Amino acid sequence: MSEHELLTLQSAHIQELQRRYERALADHGYDSVLIASGAAPYRYRDDQTYVFQGFGPFLHWTGLAGQEHSWLLIRPGHKPVLWLFQPVDFWHASPDLPAEPWQEAMEVRSRQQAGAPELANTGRLAVLGDPQVLEGVPGDHNPSALVAATEETRVHKTCYEIECLAHANRVALKGHKAAREAFLAGGSEFGISLAYQQATGQREALAPYHSIIGLNEHAGTLHYQYYEGQVPRQHRSLLIDAGVRYRGYCSDITRTVVAPGEPRFAALVHGLEQLQLRLCEMVVPGMDYVEIHRKTHQGIAALLSASGLVTGLSDDAMVAQGITRAFFPHGIGHFLGIQVHDVAGKPTPPPEDAPFLRLTRTLEEGMVVTIEPGLYFIPSLLGPMLAGPQRRYLAEDLINDLKGCGGIRIEDNVAVTASGARNLTRELA
Repeated sequence: MSEHELLTLQSAHIQELQRRYERALADHGYDSVLIASGAAPYRYRDDQTYVFQGFGPFLHWTGLAGQEHSWLLIRPGHKPVLWLFQPVDFWHASPDLPAEPWQEAMEVRSRQQAGAPELANTGRLAVLGDPQVLEGVPGDHNPSALVAATEETRVHKTCYEIECLAHANRVALKGHKAAREAFLAGGSEFGISLAYQQATGQREALAPYHSIIGLNEHAGTLHYQYYEGQVPRQHRSLLIDAGVRYRGYCSDITRTVVAPGEPRFAALVHGLEQLQLRLCEMVVPGMDYVEIHRKTHQGIAALLSASGLVTGLSDDAMVAQGITRAFFPHGIGHFLGIQVHDVAGKPTPPPEDAPFLRLTRTLEEGMVVTIEPGLYFIPSLLGPMLAGPQRRYLAEDLINDLKGCGGIRIEDNVAVTASGARNLTRELA
């Protein structure tokens, strides 16, 4: 899609948000809503701030992830008013705002003060944002019913949002390719991280989340957070979970790479990828997302049986006895959008058999979800089984060997269409 076509879609996106917000305001008895972009808080007893990426509703309208101390006013029947914080400052540069058509749909103003603008004729006003930023601002702060209604406006993505997510996937895939090459060339976790950033052209601080880059046994820590600078004695596996932010929208992709000489682990990776592709095909309107999660456990059971990791039990018995949960402890995925784990995914709590599932809704056109099955060798989860009565079903020697490979996760970003799904991650893979 050309940049001109994307910018045209953005103008339509803002018009659609205006309609959605007008309905939300009317439903909850408000005449206007003021949204704060937020500001990075200072570390305790320090003059340095944390990394800033912006408040979700502000990004939903503007896509301006790095714009601190800015404000957006929404009123029915009026153009949105956007106040951008652009101080005269010789310490820091103010972000440039390139001229784009979406600005014609808003009244854009520049201001040098960090606080909220003075408002008139707003009627009953709601104010949304970080409570620390809203201190002293008139209006009802973060009313829960309106907050829930605005989060619901993010569930069904506009065409503009889906194209931004698709672009974020395309850029991230360049990084994943570079990371794979760096791993096969014998790189460290830190070196692989640099290769990913170089290929995507996005600093780690600007990425939608801290990339997970785990070699060997580190791949068995689900949110492994370090980048080891030393090259391991032997390369066995790489798990990289990394995305890109584009115009505020996030990609969230995971791939597992196997080093030469690991045929058993390679077979598991291949088997999990085949399962993952089948699960992606289940993403259709009307599908209960919880059912996709449960089908994942059936697939993990079949893979454990086929690989010889578990013997003497049926697939159903493996699931019923919790064996599959020891190998696959997390949920199958989540909503994706302005936030990596986008909002409004759990109108009902997750079921007891899926306590970590972040999405419990029936799928509908316009939703964007991740599908990310995993199979891990985590000592803290497998240890109790190997010490208990289920030990007789587990191939302990094989498990102990594969612990050195850590684990596998394969994750795509999938948009629900009118008739099925669009896999944004595999369009150019």
